[in-house]
Amino acid sequence: MNGQFARAYLGIGEVLVELRAEFPDVSVSKIRFLESEGLIAPARSPSGYRRFGPADVDQLRFILTAQRDQYLPLRVIKERLHDQAAVKAGRTDAGRAEAGRADAGQAEAGRADAAEMVSRRELLDSAGIDEQQLAELEAHGLVRRVGRLYSQDALDVASTVARLASYGVQARHLRTVRTAAERDVSLIEQVVAPTLRQHSPRAREDAGRTARQIATLLLQLHRAMIEAALAEAGLPGDELAGHEARPAPAASGQITSRVPRPGIKDASA
Repeated sequence: MNGQFARAYLGIGEVLVELRAEFPDVSVSKIRFLESEGLIAPARSPSGYRRFGPADVDQLRFILTAQRDQYLPLRVIKERLHDQAAVKAGRTDAGRAEAGRADAGQAEAGRADAAEMVSRRELLDSAGIDEQQLAELEAHGLVRRVGRLYSQDALDVASTVARLASYGVQARHLRTVRTAAERDVSLIEQVVAPTLRQHSPRAREDAGRTARQIATLLLQLHRAMIEAALAEAGLPGDELAGHEARPAPAASGQITSRVPRPGIKDASA
């Protein structure tokens, strides 16, 4: 009996092996954090080790997919898990009528999200790449699939890389781009960490909004630095595509005012 129990459950390391192919960034600390937030509740062995059953692994997969593909805050994911558990438990009394209507709206949104996913063939045709190029993108972590489908972000990445290929830039040359993006995200996570630690209902929404504001500023900074580096390298030309238009100079005698720019507060403040 004990042997059957042991084989039916996975340790945390075995869960990582199970999920890492689909979620390369998953880690022990990530799983422990999700447990501390109440999103998962694995069983414990007599010696205190975590033991994950098939349902626990499926729940982890649901959480990680919702974070990665729909950018849902943990609060919303937790609510969805609660609603799913309530349905399974048969708690469908009148007091949960409003929650049922919310579930219907979420299900509709989920169907809309699914409609935005594309198959492998659709991605290849839309991006104008072949199987070998897509395999290289996946091997270098530039494109990730969700089951057998790909998100619109994956399609955007593949299309952009295909255009770069016309200049001789290959997937293997873009590892630094992926690394830079990951470092930017790490910086953003450090800045919003104090907000997330508040555990208030609006904290994660505020953190998400701040994260995107910082990301926008980092993109502007990155673009400006590339512009400056190109100029220093003696490669003049028009401004980079997508650069925000600079304000026109004021007419003679006209007073201009400086528009305050958003700033990033010191995380230690």
